[in-house]
Amino acid sequence: MAAIGFIRGIGIWYPSELKTIKKKEDSPLQSIFEAFTNSLEAISILKKISPQDYKGEITISLYLAKNLHTQEKKTYDFQKLLISDNGIGFNDEEFERFINLRDDRKNFSNKGTGRIQFIHTFNKTFITSTYASEDSSTGYKERVITLSKTEAFLKQNAIIRLDAEEIIVADKSSTTVEFNTLLDRKDWEYFSSLTAIEIKRELIRHYLAGFCENRNDLPKISIKVFINEIETSSLEITSDDIPIPDKEEPIEIHYSKVSNNTIENTSKKETFTLKSFLIPENELAKNGLKLTSKGEIAKDIKLDKLLPTDEINGNRYLFLLSGNYIDERDSDTRGEINIPPKKEFKKRNENSLFGEEEILLEDIENQTNQKIQNLYKEIEEKYKQKEKGIEELQKMFLLNPETLKSLRNKININDNDETILRKVYESDAKIIAERDANIKQQFEDLKQLDTTSSDYQEELKNKVYEFVKTIPLQNRTTLTQYVARRKMVLELFQKILDKEILKLQNGGRIDEDILHNLIFQQSSKNPENSDLWLINWKKRKT
Repeated sequence: MAAIGFIRGIGIWYPSELKTIKKKEDSPLQSIFEAFTNSLEAISILKKISPQDYKGEITISLYLAKNLHTQEKKTYDFQKLLISDNGIGFNDEEFERFINLRDDRKNFSNKGTGRIQFIHTFNKTFITSTYASEDSSTGYKERVITLSKTEAFLKQNAIIRLDAEEIIVADKSSTTVEFNTLLDRKDWEYFSSLTAIEIKRELIRHYLAGFCENRNDLPKISIKVFINEIETSSLEITSDDIPIPDKEEPIEIHYSKVSNNTIENTSKKETFTLKSFLIPENELAKNGLKLTSKGEIAKDIKLDKLLPTDEINGNRYLFLLSGNYIDERDSDTRGEINIPPKKEFKKRNENSLFGEEEILLEDIENQTNQKIQNLYKEIEEKYKQKEKGIEELQKMFLLNPETLKSLRNKININDNDETILRKVYESDAKIIAERDANIKQQFEDLKQLDTTSSDYQEELKNKVYEFVKTIPLQNRTTLTQYVARRKMVLELFQKILDKEILKLQNGGRIDEDILHNLIFQQSSKNPENSDLWLINWKKRKT
C-alpha cells in the first residue's frame, strides 16, 4: 500500500512547473472534459477484460443552491460537480501514472497534464475510486485522493495527497471525481448558470467525432442537476443524439514498394471504409478528415479543398476513415499510427534487397480526398469559384502573388471580394511595415561607416546590397542600386555634417580626409567607385 499523505514531486518543482501549463481560458468546462475523457478511457480499459455484457456508465451531477440574496427567480450558487463512472478504477497501475506528471503511457494520446486543469479551476478536487485488488483474496480496495495547488500542498512540493487506501466490500470498480469551490469569479458565474441541456450540448459538441465513430457503442451517459440537493432535471446522451453517416463508401488503396530507387504501387491492396457526416456549423467547429483505430479517433490527416472553418449550405463535414490496416498499425500511444510518408518509406528501403510493401500516408490522403470530391461535388465547385474569384481580383488590383500564396489557408470558400481584399491588404501592410522598419534600421546603421577606413568602399557596397535585398524582386534593377547608393551616400554626408557618425560623436573634427574619402577615396585610381556627383549636387543645392 502507498504511504498516506502528500505525494511529493520527484525531479520536479511544482510551483514553477504549474506556470508552464496554463489554464485553458477559452473553455470553462475544460476540467469537466478532462475528467469525462478519463472516464471514457477507464471504461475502455475495463471493457477489454470484462464479459461481453459489461456496459459502461458515466454520470455527471451538478449541484446548485438557490441564491438567498436576490429576489430574482432561477438564480443559483454553484456548490459542486461530480463525475462518476464504472470503469477500471485507480488500481496500482493507473495510480502510478496519475501521480507522475506528464506520464503519457495510458495509450490514449494523453499528455499526462489534464489534472492540472483541475487545480487551475477548482480549489480542491476529491477523487474516490474503487478498484479490483491484484490480490484476489482481498477483493476490492478504495483510494481517496485530493488534488490542489493551495499553499499547504505546494509547501510540500505536491499537488496530490493520498487520504486513504483500504480494503472494502464492493462488487464492482468505480470512480467519482468531485469538483468544488471555483477559484475564478467568472467560472463561478458560468457554473452557477449551467443547465443539463447546456452540459449535454457542450459534451456532444466537444466529443462529436468520437461519438460519431462509436454511436452504436456509447456508454450510458447521464446528466443530472440538483437544486438544494433535490434532483430537478435529468438527461441522457444516446445514439439518437449523434449524427448518422450521410454516406459510407469503401476505398481500395494499393501497397507501395521501392524498386530501382523509385516508389511504385504493387497489385496488393487493402479496403478501407469512409464514413462522412454533414453536421450543422454550430455543432461542428471544424471540418476534418480523421483516421480511426479500433473505434477511437486516432489521427488527423490532410483534407483538401476545405479549410477547417469552411461551411457549405450551413453545414460542415466530418470524414472518418477506418480499416483493419489502420488498427494493425496503431502504436501504444493513440494517435501515433505507423503509416509512413513517402520520404521516410523510401529512405528506409533504398538499400534493401527485399523491399517491404506498405501503404503510404500520401496515398491514403490523395485517394480519400479524391473519393470525397467525387461524393460531394459542391466542395469542388465552391473551391473553383474561390480560386476564380481570387484570380480575378489579382488581375484587377495587381495583388502580390506571394501574398496570395501565403493566404491560401486563410481565405475561406465563402469569403466575398471585400473580405478577400481586406485579408490581402492587411497581410501586405504587415510585410511593408517589416520591410520599411528594416530599411530605416539600415540607414541608422550608416553612422557606423568611416569614410577614412581602408574598407569603406567594401562596407558601403555591402550596405547597398543588403538594402537592395529588402526591395521587392520585380524592382531589383540597376536603377534601384543606382538610386539606393546615392540615397545612402547623401544620408551619410548629412550625418557627417551633423556629427552623428561614431567617429565624430566624441568631439571629433570634420577634416578634409573625411569629406575627401566620402567623395573620392584617397589614392584610388578608380573613378567608377567614386561619388563625385556629390560635388555637383552640393553646388546645385547652394
